[in-house]
Amino acid sequence: MQSDLIWTCRSLGLTLATAESLTAGLVCSMLAEVPGASAVLRGGVTTYATDTKASVLGLDLQILDHVVSEPVVHEMARAACRLYQADLGLATTGVAGPDSLDGQPAGTVWIAVYDARAVQGLTRLLALPGGRAEVRQSAAEAVIALAAEYLAQLPRQGRE
Repeated sequence: MQSDLIWTCRSLGLTLATAESLTAGLVCSMLAEVPGASAVLRGGVTTYATDTKASVLGLDLQILDHVVSEPVVHEMARAACRLYQADLGLATTGVAGPDSLDGQPAGTVWIAVYDARAVQGLTRLLALPGGRAEVRQSAAEAVIALAAEYLAQLPRQGRE
């Protein structure tokens, strides 16, 4: 899955960056495992603690009142693009468990892809089963799949 995303980005001349919370760098690590990823992957940042989403990513404190939310994940993906001068930003935020957070049960995850060129993004709310490891792994796989889905729906102009 991540190999397909890296290959598609290479063929389109696009770069990627990540901003991760509950996945704690797993998305960036999965992308970096692919040979040739260095041509596409600009970098990634982990902002696990809520306050680092403001201090590192520059998110507005007001939206951080509900950290497991669509506005937060969208802004995280935008920030990844800005920080790394990347075309696409991938982001994750949510509750790995076992406890709830921000009134959300374990397994509640928001993922996002942001396209800095088109100034638009795609977000998705997930309810993932399993323990911490399964939720984190599933969230990482889901955001990579969401990025592939986003790229697949782009106009085919200039693609072979």
